[in-house]
Amino acid sequence: MDIRTLAQSIQQQTEKIIVGKSDKIRLITMAALADGHVLLDDLPGVGKTTLVKTFSRALGCQCGRIQFVPDMLPSDIIGMRIYNQKTGDFELRHGPVMTNLLLADEINRAIPRTQSALLEAMEERQISIDGEQFALPKPFLVLATQNPVESESTFHLPAAQMDRFLIRLSMGYPSPAEERQMLHSLGDEIPFDKVQPVTDAAGLVQAQQQIRAVRVSDAVADYIIAIADATRNHSQLAMGASPRATRGLYRAVKVWAAMEGRDFATPDDVQALARPVLAHRLVVESSARFSGVTAETVLDGILQRLPAAPTAEAMAHG
Repeated sequence: MDIRTLAQSIQQQTEKIIVGKSDKIRLITMAALADGHVLLDDLPGVGKTTLVKTFSRALGCQCGRIQFVPDMLPSDIIGMRIYNQKTGDFELRHGPVMTNLLLADEINRAIPRTQSALLEAMEERQISIDGEQFALPKPFLVLATQNPVESESTFHLPAAQMDRFLIRLSMGYPSPAEERQMLHSLGDEIPFDKVQPVTDAAGLVQAQQQIRAVRVSDAVADYIIAIADATRNHSQLAMGASPRATRGLYRAVKVWAAMEGRDFATPDDVQALARPVLAHRLVVESSARFSGVTAETVLDGILQRLPAAPTAEAMAHG
């Protein structure tokens, strides 16, 4: 199955349960194929857990969930060694992080020490228990959520940790028509058994490796670099895009191109993904923030100002 067909199949299966969120599902599918983590900034009750369960079934991957609370410890995430009185030995018990697709619910409710335990796993794809390292399953993807409204008993994710997420997005409330459809189809129960797996963990890893074959011309790479550089020298930003952000956008546009059925990336791919990949990594100057400036508006201005030269591939294909 090629990448375009795989992405369409994942979307079709997920939309059996998730109503009216095609653009969000497409972005999350892109992140999964790019081996990247997702941050959902959203209010409670908009379907985040349902989305992750549905998405994991479509992927044919194991799914886990952690509900973050202030008194949670790192061992509650990664696991620990527990003394067995019968055998006299310490037994290793892995935490919920040992899965393929992990829902980290309300990650900003955990103390920074606990947040860092998960974020280390996200970056290194491994955990350490009593000095011994354990590789996480492949693939390992985190969909973390945080409530953007409540601030009581929460711990803000610093910029260095936000940088670990490939994209940030919001599900948002459904429209009245979508909510009516949701009540008719999901009001009594959620029929997860209708969702059929279109791949499995090994198939997803193979698809991630296929993405490497997508070409990114010098013109497109220079365009990505120019956008990142513009954020680093912008008067309204205290912090611009990191090299990790540049690499993330590079991977994302390759996947986006493959999902469109192309073996080459274009500037249009970059423009489509700049907001979800870069905006959450930027820090707006306090004076600009008080004036209503956001990272999204800064990015929009940069994209409007920077010319994107057409690539040879784009011109050759009309």
